[in-house]
Amino acid sequence: MKLGALMPAVRSGPRNPFLADSGNAMAHGRCDQQDNTPGHGPEGPTEVLAPGDIQYAPLGPGHFGGLISGRYRDGRRVIWSNGRQTIAKLDYDTLEVLATLPTGTEPVTEQAELEALEAALDDLDGDEAVEAAIGIAARFMTGLDGIYSLLDCDHTLFLGRKDHAVAYVEIDPCDPASGIVERDRWHRPAGIDGYFVGMNITFDGRLVMTTDHGWVVCVARDFSDYDAIRLPGAEADAAAHCADREARYGHTGYGWVRTSCCAGDDGGIYVCSVDAVHKVIWTGQRLSLDADDGAWSARYRNGGGDGSGTTPSLMGFGGDEDRFVVIGDGDDVVNITLLWRDEIPQDWTQLPGAPSRRIAGMGPAHMGDPTRTEIKTEQSITVSGYGAMTVNNEPASLPDGWPATRARLFSFFLGHKPAYTPYGLHKYEWDPAQRRLREAWVNTEVSSPNSVPFVAEASDLVYTCGTRDGKWTIEAVDWSTGESRFHYVVGGSRYNTLGGGVTVDDDGRLLYGTIFGKTRILR
Repeated sequence: MKLGALMPAVRSGPRNPFLADSGNAMAHGRCDQQDNTPGHGPEGPTEVLAPGDIQYAPLGPGHFGGLISGRYRDGRRVIWSNGRQTIAKLDYDTLEVLATLPTGTEPVTEQAELEALEAALDDLDGDEAVEAAIGIAARFMTGLDGIYSLLDCDHTLFLGRKDHAVAYVEIDPCDPASGIVERDRWHRPAGIDGYFVGMNITFDGRLVMTTDHGWVVCVARDFSDYDAIRLPGAEADAAAHCADREARYGHTGYGWVRTSCCAGDDGGIYVCSVDAVHKVIWTGQRLSLDADDGAWSARYRNGGGDGSGTTPSLMGFGGDEDRFVVIGDGDDVVNITLLWRDEIPQDWTQLPGAPSRRIAGMGPAHMGDPTRTEIKTEQSITVSGYGAMTVNNEPASLPDGWPATRARLFSFFLGHKPAYTPYGLHKYEWDPAQRRLREAWVNTEVSSPNSVPFVAEASDLVYTCGTRDGKWTIEAVDWSTGESRFHYVVGGSRYNTLGGGVTVDDDGRLLYGTIFGKTRILR
């Protein structure tokens, strides 16, 4: 029997009225960061897609996500996309590029050169392929900022650069094809240090931003005022930790705070630091770390030392459901970890091996092999109902002498090469009757080298970007059983998500950012 069949239906998170009126108005979909839609997605069958089955828009590097607008007066929608070199706006139905605006951070690379770089990842093998991947990573993936973004109800795109937030709007807000302009910037005030990392929005319409040095900042969307607070432990540890990890890894992606944050409609803001999860409260007037307001901090397992690489997600809504924040922890074999979001039940006993009584469950994501010594993930945990799933990002092998700290290069850029392809998806599910986290299933046949999976609840399917026989694919796995239901063979490296997420748009079609563009599957 399916474990999921034993569980009551669990609501998805509420829609924030200050976000664009669509299913994907921000990274990871909604403020709860679950990566799901209550609607349908494609249901197969397996096929090799023809060119007419795929829409593709070349945009340049770093366009990982696509934010869908609400409807304009004429009923149309657009898709906003922020990249390393450009901000772009696309027609929702056709993916026609309607407008672009250079970010000004570096020159815009010609499309012919980008196509040559894509081809090299497919045509080369061995050391030559590795050198090609190193070149692309060094040129386009180091020093990234502005990855997390959101589109508000007024069609304003917000994102955080290293030391400032920026707002982009349309020249004519009534015209979907209108050009893009920068409205204004909000620079990090003196005394708030670190690079901006995460972005979310409160349910009264204020931006929430985090820095890698442990600051949480709540900013009015017109940038007229702000409040800021520093997470417990940041003052003593954050700067040294960030400096050490930058020296070790050669980039800033392993800060004291590494990922974005999630937000609830009760004022709770959830942030992962290197060894703890923090609930910060937005009271409506100020940020609070006061337990009397409902704030808390709780340690999680961090045997690997680098902390969680996942944006926290919320699970459970309403007074009749158990309510958690979900992360992947920092152990060498990552544990899908649930923490009680509100008050800890009075009769709750601290779990064996858990560093905090607030931890409700820890599921080791060993991909069916308890002897594995390392399984880490850089993808947010995919949550739907009481289920939580992660993927294997560890390449199947590394060239001799290659440092383990640089393993992600192979699963991100060369995951379609059989020598490096990782396999495995692992799901756990909370059992509210027994009050414990139980293994739901493991799939060791499907590969998801670098993508953030996404669930279409009405179809009971989870979608991810995979690989088969040297080609990039879309994989559809039964969310309840873990069985592969179908797959689409999409093509070469042009269709590699490169760490981005597969999403389902408001018409049930798969939409995702790829290495140098945006892709939609018309099935």
